[in-house]
Amino acid sequence: MCVHHEQVDGVASDVEYPKAHTVTVLGLPSGTVTAGSTDRSHKLAPAPEVDLDFPREWVQFVDPENAEHTIKADMTWLLSRWTCVFGTPACQGTVADRPDDGCCSHGAFLCDDEDREKLDNAVRMLTPDDWQFMEKGLGKKGYLEEDDLEDEPALRTRKYKGACIFLNRPGHPGGIGCALHQMALRKGIEPLEVKPEVCWQLPIRRTQEWVDRPDGEQILETTITEYDRRGWGEGGEDLTWYCSGSPDAHVGTRPVWQSYAPELTELLGKAAYDELASLCRRREGLGLIAVHPATTAAQAKAQRD
Repeated sequence: MCVHHEQVDGVASDVEYPKAHTVTVLGLPSGTVTAGSTDRSHKLAPAPEVDLDFPREWVQFVDPENAEHTIKADMTWLLSRWTCVFGTPACQGTVADRPDDGCCSHGAFLCDDEDREKLDNAVRMLTPDDWQFMEKGLGKKGYLEEDDLEDEPALRTRKYKGACIFLNRPGHPGGIGCALHQMALRKGIEPLEVKPEVCWQLPIRRTQEWVDRPDGEQILETTITEYDRRGWGEGGEDLTWYCSGSPDAHVGTRPVWQSYAPELTELLGKAAYDELASLCRRREGLGLIAVHPATTAAQAKAQRD
């Protein structure tokens, strides 16, 4: 996944076969803030984010369905208690003057024709209750706009009133958050089935590369880890706040490998995810040595409180 480094003005995928990210939409009380509000009085004072460099534990295994595919998984991240806190006082937003946008201030780049077809099909399922800006999105300017990504023309979701046109703002009767995500929840389907691929992957980072084994054979190596600030390129340093390293977002009731099971299954395949889940359960039972420092900080705060 990559971002315009100069302006942090969009998100796109950098993985070979991208497939998923989901956001838990937790509505704010009606009338708490107004659309476009820069007021942060309803937000918590953010805890300091942890340093980007800290010990991590990894596990490597062979895909049960493909002997020429190995998977390296970041157990420190997958066993962390990170969770999406969008729509709660903990989420500060990534842009200074837009605290209620979450990570949706920038339009999402579509990765290919299949991604666009999926989005087009999803839009047909939306209702005005789902989508605050449906009239604008289906109007003359549409819901996509042309941009450049790495000096190549690309499509991304249109920005409207300072954020993604699919982002419902405070005051919308249907609730704030991604219209596509809310529609998926209403219909009882996985959000990854209707959202652009880059949207449902954050903050999971998957990279793939072909590597040469000592025996001369070439195998595909997939790495699953945290999509931290550095994943955004140079622009990552300019984000006002970012959740993956914030103790305020490490308050989940389940570890990432469980809460992101649909996304990880889509990224790895069912057999590989099942093997990963088994390894995560075993590691939890034995005890993780390199616990994510944001999870440690969050748990320490919970004990003090």
